[in-house]
Amino acid sequence: MARLNELRQQLGTTTDELETLIDNPRGFDRKVLEIEELKAKIARAEVAQAASAALANPADPGPGAEIAGAGGKRQAPKSKFKSLGEQLQAIVRASSPGGSIDQRLTRAPFGAGETDPSGGGFLVDVEFAETILTRAYDMGEILKRVFRLGISAGANGIKIPGIDETSRATGSRWGGVQAYWVAEGDQATATKPKFRLIELDLKKLMAIWYVTDELMADAAALTGIANQAFAEEITFMLEDSTVHGTGAGQPLGVLNSPCTVQVAKDKGQAAGTITWQNVMNMYAQMWGRSRKNAVWLINQLSEPQLFAMSQVVGTGGVAVFLPPGGASGAPYATLLGRPVVPVEYAEAAGTPGDIILADFSQYVMADKNAMQQMSSIHVRFLTDEMTFRLTYRCDGEPIWQAPLTPFKGTLPLSPFVTLAAR
Repeated sequence: MARLNELRQQLGTTTDELETLIDNPRGFDRKVLEIEELKAKIARAEVAQAASAALANPADPGPGAEIAGAGGKRQAPKSKFKSLGEQLQAIVRASSPGGSIDQRLTRAPFGAGETDPSGGGFLVDVEFAETILTRAYDMGEILKRVFRLGISAGANGIKIPGIDETSRATGSRWGGVQAYWVAEGDQATATKPKFRLIELDLKKLMAIWYVTDELMADAAALTGIANQAFAEEITFMLEDSTVHGTGAGQPLGVLNSPCTVQVAKDKGQAAGTITWQNVMNMYAQMWGRSRKNAVWLINQLSEPQLFAMSQVVGTGGVAVFLPPGGASGAPYATLLGRPVVPVEYAEAAGTPGDIILADFSQYVMADKNAMQQMSSIHVRFLTDEMTFRLTYRCDGEPIWQAPLTPFKGTLPLSPFVTLAAR
């Protein structure tokens, strides 16, 4: 719909104009209202486009409805596929020479020829795609904690207005807001907040799966393997990118973000060690408001060092990672009240990233909820295998652009804290 594309282009242009109005509060407020009006128009246009498409495309007219075809009228399918495995089998049949196309399949909006279904592909039903994504976000210790932001189907990115604050010094809070104590009749100086834009451009995460004819015969096995295998791989890649991502063709990870604080090692500290003093110093530089959401990410091979930690009390000491009952019971999986989570993405002991204190509610992950799958019988024709391709588009980065200078003191604060090399 030309009108919808025009509105989206207008929204992008209007959003870009916000930055030029930072010094004009009234103009800025008017522009924000204009943006909200454009968003409302876009929402209405998307509804109109969806309604128009539903009337124009009889692929799914509803349960029991009559639809026309080459062989005359027939009944529309009464239900969607019962499982992902059943749908994959239908895709294989549709992709085979002379095979029939199941009317429950939805053809991909690009790259699919009408006369050669194997040249293009079919979309995974929304309920199956969401199942895979939900499993990924539910099972991931990091993914379930990030600020997840869904974007519309027609967008390839999103711009998020944010407060540009890097210091809590007077005159810098909220990027420049300041209040004054004044005597009667005195006048206060006008101040204003400072804004910035967080820009997320969707990157592509792709998985390829080769399926033998023997496995294709078992829909139940296909469903279990696809759900678990793809969910776990997507979880791994997404979570690893939130930690190590470079920002180039993938999300920006906390270890490469300019907002992450790296705490110095202890004087004379042995190589490859983590000390109680390290832990306390990291906690001290965790932004106060993020402490309630923060988690410790560690390499599980570093756990023996946590168990051996103690705090000196007089001429003795007390363990800091074990419960008062000692090691005979289950040890507390917390440190300074925050969960300790062993993850594969944490570095080896002594390398920055072997222990991370992070509040992932301050990490934004934008994505298109729909995951797309396509198929081909040609890629592995000689080995009698079907090829399935799963594509997921997303982007993410910390909401902060730099550490925060506190009101009192000089050590920077951040929702993301790591330990320097030892």
